[in-house]
Amino acid sequence: MIDPKPDDSKRRTKPGIIARLRGNFLAGLIIVAPIGLTIWLIWTVVGWVDSWVWPFIPDAYQPTALLNDLLGREPGNEIEVNVRGVGVVIFLIFTMLVGWVGKGLIGRSFLGIGERLVDRTPVVRSIYNAAKQIAETVFSQRETSFDKACLVEYPRKGIWAIAFISINAKGEIDAKLNDGEPFVTVFLPTTPNPTSGFLLFLPQRDVMPLDMTVEDAAKLVISAGLVYPNGKDGVEVTNPTE
Repeated sequence: MIDPKPDDSKRRTKPGIIARLRGNFLAGLIIVAPIGLTIWLIWTVVGWVDSWVWPFIPDAYQPTALLNDLLGREPGNEIEVNVRGVGVVIFLIFTMLVGWVGKGLIGRSFLGIGERLVDRTPVVRSIYNAAKQIAETVFSQRETSFDKACLVEYPRKGIWAIAFISINAKGEIDAKLNDGEPFVTVFLPTTPNPTSGFLLFLPQRDVMPLDMTVEDAAKLVISAGLVYPNGKDGVEVTNPTE
């Protein structure tokens, strides 16, 4: 038996040239926009660092002066040079030297003296301490940094949220809560901004560690669950307390 001729209204019509051009443009925009934005951001940041560093460099050591001296150019017939990025290199070298000196005994002594002077100065003390805490949180490589992601039941039983394990509760908090079982300090970030969240103190039995890294867990939080770590299916984890 021959099938009846399909209804013409159900046939898929071939997209027109305008629709194809629009699709190609959107596909290209998805590729070009991140690349262009990244290049523009890097170029802008490098230029900002250069403009901040170069005023501290004597005029005789500026790229324009060095090149004109090398070529023997007379005043009035000089070549203007804008070597973007050299200031960043100078800043990196200077920062590494400061870090190297600061790790030594003499550097630590001078740093301690300076911090004691700052602690006695109103306003400046608050600004410095806040900036120091932020820098230590972002750039610190100490063991007290977040090194483990976990699942906790929040805001009620049966609802799970991703959090980051910090350290075991200490001091007065540990003394008030500890009834024979250690309590864990956990930071529960918000979506899509993981820099804000809630500080929780939970019994160790209520914290379910994850195998994924902190970076992968942060990606999952920022993307609201759309970007799964490495694009792989999750590994089923059972609660060790069960």
